[in-house]
Amino acid sequence: MNYAASVEYLLSLLGAFSNSRFELHRMERLMVELGHPERSFRPIHIAGTNGKGSTAAMIAAALHAAGKTVGLNSSPHLMQLNERIRINSTDIGDDDFAAAVEEVRAANETISAREGLEMHPTFFESVTAAAFCAFRRAGVEWGVVEVGLGGRLDATNVLHPELTVITPIARDHERILGDGVRLIAREKAGIFKHGCRSVVADQSRGVLDEIRGRAEEWGIHLIESRQAWQSGNISSDEGFYRFEAIPGPQAAGGREPFPVELGLAGEHQVTNALTAITSLDVLGVETGAIRRGLADVSWPGRLERLAGKPEFLLDAAHNPAGATVLASFLREHCTGRTIHLIYGSSRDKPVAQIAQLLFPYADRIVLTASRVTRSISPDDLLKAVEHHHNDLTMEPTVEAALEWVERHADRRDLIVVSGSIFLVGEAKAALEQRVAVPVGQ
Repeated sequence: MNYAASVEYLLSLLGAFSNSRFELHRMERLMVELGHPERSFRPIHIAGTNGKGSTAAMIAAALHAAGKTVGLNSSPHLMQLNERIRINSTDIGDDDFAAAVEEVRAANETISAREGLEMHPTFFESVTAAAFCAFRRAGVEWGVVEVGLGGRLDATNVLHPELTVITPIARDHERILGDGVRLIAREKAGIFKHGCRSVVADQSRGVLDEIRGRAEEWGIHLIESRQAWQSGNISSDEGFYRFEAIPGPQAAGGREPFPVELGLAGEHQVTNALTAITSLDVLGVETGAIRRGLADVSWPGRLERLAGKPEFLLDAAHNPAGATVLASFLREHCTGRTIHLIYGSSRDKPVAQIAQLLFPYADRIVLTASRVTRSISPDDLLKAVEHHHNDLTMEPTVEAALEWVERHADRRDLIVVSGSIFLVGEAKAALEQRVAVPVGQ
């Protein structure tokens, strides 16, 4: 199986098992068939609503800086499936990706032939299993694994982690995870396992109470990042933040305060960095490696600025919490500039609420849609958000939206692409052929 065939195979699974229940038994059976690749590395399991990808990338980058062989499994991808599997901060190569998928395909076919199609793993289960197989093939020491959806019943929850991390929790995917942040927090805390160490990011009171209760049930010593590490002397340069990391009462001990420069833009990354620092402190990673990892980390499509005339800002603000972060960034770092916003969303998102938060910071808005079937059409999007702005235009595709905005934008303006990660990925792919380069890198 070559790379093109492996991608075609995985994509053929999308929607093929739409009646499959959200549960773990298929993934557990697949791990047995594959010889338990999830046991071949030391797992760090990360759940949350916002910031889990950035936090996972920071932890992986610091472990790599410490000289470890590190795998990172994240989702979804921006442009190609390889992005879901990184080894030592680099997307897996095409041949290695295809080899891992071939392992999974053979196991899937064996399972379904023996036990029926109802046991055939889904797309996400298969990609996750391929990541674990790729980690095993590469001799990964530490595997940093981001939960796909929820936690308790997510396919990644076959892991028995050495460390679990829960990033900030907000309302999202409530149809599946439950109505309200406390029920969502309970699902996220489903990644807790007896004997593992656990770190939780700064949370609202109700969420923190729920997570504390779940940790007590599991007999887990919970380390709260706000009690372990604080930030001082915060400053920024074009949206990239630096601060002093100061140990608190729950820090592991033996460390002095140290300066941090973040390679990811946005003030919210300070919170994510403190969660990552707390996690790395628990793991005993030396301070120099932590500093290098946080400075060198990359996480495309999240407040990613591309220099040019006009300049582009790509950010997958797909829920209200993400829209709040982007709005804050525009308010604090982009004042005085004309802002053109290209926006599109999946159908299951609260687009009116997102528009209320985000649209006031744009001078002109182009509504569009990505190619994925989950996208809301520009016509339906307009009906939901038209009362939140008086300068709205519709274009059928991301490429058409980019062309329209560039015809109307001045060289000094800022073009923001936001909404679903699929939309941002298509925009990034379209822009990659140009000479734009990431700001600050």
